[in-house]
Amino acid sequence: MQRILVFGATSAIAAAACRRWAAQGARLHLVGRSAVKLEAVAASCEAGPSVTTAIADLQDMSAASELVSASLAALGGPVDVVLIAHGDLGLQLLSEREFSEAARIFEVNLLSAVALIVPLATALEDQRSGTLAVITSVAGERGRPRNYTYGAAKGGLSLYLQGVRSRLVPAGVKVTTLKLGPVDTPMTEEHPKNPLFVGAERAARDLVRAVERGAREAFIPWYWRPILAVVRNLPEAIFQRLGFLSGR
Repeated sequence: MQRILVFGATSAIAAAACRRWAAQGARLHLVGRSAVKLEAVAASCEAGPSVTTAIADLQDMSAASELVSASLAALGGPVDVVLIAHGDLGLQLLSEREFSEAARIFEVNLLSAVALIVPLATALEDQRSGTLAVITSVAGERGRPRNYTYGAAKGGLSLYLQGVRSRLVPAGVKVTTLKLGPVDTPMTEEHPKNPLFVGAERAARDLVRAVERGAREAFIPWYWRPILAVVRNLPEAIFQRLGFLSGR
């Protein structure tokens, strides 16, 4: 029986992944901010043999180490998978005018994740097994006017995970960077949808598969890998002339 720990378990994608793991018979410990939403996610995982929950503010970085220790202990044995899934798009236009919003976006999407990764990486290194999976974003592949503050935070997280991955290889620990494209969830409900959007269930399916195969970096869905290979390498002068890429 796998033991799986999920931070940010109430997000639509994480909740869908939890249901898939529960159906496979995993033991789950779910951490989130809302007691009501946590209860709903746990209830939706009723097929699983055991689901426990803990309420926590993941932006309280001073409590991250203690939270990790308590969460690992709650599983009652070696952890097989840890998923860090929380994040927030923030308000791009506001972040361009008010540093407080820019700082908040970086805290939510980069620093609060790092605060968890530091003790988690050490615990997995000592355990000498397990997978650390972290959701980042395709927005981190290139700065675009419509979301560059969020993109910079997620891009920084992806780069940080590269170093953690290489550090943990000798210990037999896998680190999976999950680079999500746009997903139709409550976080994006005010954003215009296009054919590149996918639903939370599809994203969760691809996420679980990436973790199962031990992927180092997974673009979700897969088609973002070739798309971003082109976008990432466009000369800036050309990129800035393409309104569908560089526009608001």
